[in-house]
Amino acid sequence: MGDGEGRVRQMWHLLEPLHAVVYYAPQVFEEAESLGYDTGERWPSYFALRAAPLGAVGSRQVASAFYSFSPRMVAEHAPAAWDIAAPREVIAARTRGVDRAYRALLGERTDSPDLAEAAALARRAAEAARTEGRPLAAANAELPWPGEPHLVLWQAATILREHRGDGHLAALLTAGLDSVEALVSFASIGAAPVGVFASRGWNEHEWAAAGERLLARGLLNADGAGTDAGRALRAEVERRTDQLAAHPWQELGAENTARLAELLGPLWLEVLGSGLLPRETTLGIGKV
Repeated sequence: MGDGEGRVRQMWHLLEPLHAVVYYAPQVFEEAESLGYDTGERWPSYFALRAAPLGAVGSRQVASAFYSFSPRMVAEHAPAAWDIAAPREVIAARTRGVDRAYRALLGERTDSPDLAEAAALARRAAEAARTEGRPLAAANAELPWPGEPHLVLWQAATILREHRGDGHLAALLTAGLDSVEALVSFASIGAAPVGVFASRGWNEHEWAAAGERLLARGLLNADGAGTDAGRALRAEVERRTDQLAAHPWQELGAENTARLAELLGPLWLEVLGSGLLPRETTLGIGKV
């Protein structure tokens, strides 16, 4: 991995936890519950919060944009989510929840000059993100910018993470990995335990069938571990993902990107140190 791609991946690692607060913070769950969503488990609010910028879309569009979730699981939550609250109400609720969550997590840092500087730089990068063929990035980029710097930072982090995610799906498609094969192949190289990927709703038969398809392609061994070819394919997927995510950082420039990374470090530590986010996820951060 070259220096440029390494910096692109570093920025993802720094920004992803700042974005992911929306899916785990109790303050966001409270706002979702006030709209009528069941917050006894994570998923009813997750699908609403993440899909809301797309509008009142159905399960096929959500499954396409989210990619790794079983269509059956998606159909449990979309379009039913919009019977509870309209997308614009969900977007307003997530903004209120992130506002409260950031203030609780970051304390005095919320109103600091460093955070304001980070927000301005992150916004510049997000506004440089090209959104052709990137539905989730485009949908979030169309939302109006909030006034408070900490909310600007969250929205920029969200646009940039969805921009990367949309590009990642393009890399998976180019590699010939369907939705469940993408997870099986990722698990096969140790990105996370298989049990973590079970959260995406695929049953044992579907998981095993995907493994058989990957075995036939020479990407998996009989024990489910990735072969050299399988590892090489996954490395190429990640390399291509980094390439497709590079443009905002190229536009921001090396010096400003390095400065943003410096400013994000303490915020990243605050979020991770809070224990709010799970230690292992399907993203493979720190493993790829």
